[in-house]
Parts: sequence; structure tokens; C-alpha cells
Amino acid sequence: QVQLVESGGGLVQAGGSLRLSCVASARTFSSYSMGWFRQAPGKEREFVAAISWKGDSTYYADSVKGRFTISRDSAKNTVYLQMNSLKPEDTAAYYCAAKVTKVLTTTPRSWDYWGQGTQVTVSS
Repeated sequence: QVQLVESGGGLVQAGGSLRLSCVASARTFSSYSMGWFRQAPGKEREFVAAISWKGDSTYYADSVKGRFTISRDSAKNTVYLQMNSLKPEDTAAYYCAAKVTKVLTTTPRSWDYWGQGTQVTVSS
């Protein structure tokens, strides 16, 4: 069982930056693929970014490519999402997810563990 706790959300103006953090409880954190998803009110949860268990491969949604960066620190059991050039359409609850299998996927149902989410609000 893996517990995930996100932090770092908040209110920011368009064009600003935020860094989200997700701390995992698992002693085998380095064996999990990690990802970030987001969900806006009235919309389905959507993929944002993912990083491989080794940290040598990343994948991004087209909507955030070039603005967001995912990274991980196995010594701290933490995955990060650096978000730059934020837009009002990035407003959502952001969720950290962990995946046992090594293949990076974009469908929420293929991820095994989820955090409670952290709210990001971007004002225009």
C-alpha cells in the first residue's frame, strides 16, 4: 500500500509559477512510476505528466508541454511538478498518482494509488 500526500497548491496570477510536491509513504518508492493528473469542476480527470521509476523518462500532455516539468527525488520519496507560465485553464485540483507497472500511461484507471489532491487556481 502506498500513501501519497500532495502540497504546494494555491492561488497564482496568470503567467506565474507553482511547484507541487507529492510525498510517498512506500519504502519502495523508487520502484513506482509516478504521475500527475488534474480535474476541473464538471470535467473528467485528465493526465498531466508522468515519470518513469528510474526517472529517465518523462511524458507530458500536449497542453502543458514546455511549461510543466515533472521530476523525482528518491532520497526524499518525493515527486515534483514545476508549473511555469500558468494559465487560467490550468485551474484544477491536481492529483499525484503511483503505478506499479513500468509502462507510463495516460488513463487514470491504469494507475494504482492516488493522493487526496491539491487545488491550483490561476487568476486572469
